[in-house]
Amino acid sequence: MNAIPESWKSFVEEGSLAPINAFLEGERARYVVFPKEEHIYRALSFFPPEETKVVILGQDPYHEPGQAEGLAFSVPDGIRTPPSLRNIKKELELEFGKTFAGNSLMPWAKQGVLLLNASLTVREGEAASHSSIGWQNITFPLLKKLSAQGKIVFFLWGNHARKLAPELELKDNLILEAAHPSPLSARKFLGCGHFKLANDFLVSIGKPPIVWC
Repeated sequence: MNAIPESWKSFVEEGSLAPINAFLEGERARYVVFPKEEHIYRALSFFPPEETKVVILGQDPYHEPGQAEGLAFSVPDGIRTPPSLRNIKKELELEFGKTFAGNSLMPWAKQGVLLLNASLTVREGEAASHSSIGWQNITFPLLKKLSAQGKIVFFLWGNHARKLAPELELKDNLILEAAHPSPLSARKFLGCGHFKLANDFLVSIGKPPIVWC
């Protein structure tokens, strides 16, 4: 639990972490695991729970070297833009007539956007390789507790993320569902209008909008 920021520890079931930590210890002895250990809980490090304005739920970290930085859909600036992130940037262009430079979504995180993956680790070169080790026993209950605060926008993109919808408190939150921004489903994702809808909601409840681009 030491790597989890103090303000978030009550949102995490400590008992569910023990088998994951044991698995990862053996996994790192045999394989390369992303992100690096100190970035596993990075998405929780930018603000306390009560300052969460938007949640964007990803599936698992990028699995190629240099990509994963502990934030869903984000890669460090200077790294080639992954296809899903490219389509997110296209959606911003559709909504605002512009997008952002670089590829890191850290500026969003600094404004209260929780960029959390359902699974927080992955084996190099193997997408979804840690999807069955128990991470959703951590991340889904965390988001359910978070939704009880109310006044949060949840972006649920793709069938994997949309499984969370029945677990969330609907009252006082805005739940936005769409296809995943990957090339396989981008045709249904583009035009969703989620970024403007989120800002409209935040303004309506007296919160500053997110500067998306």
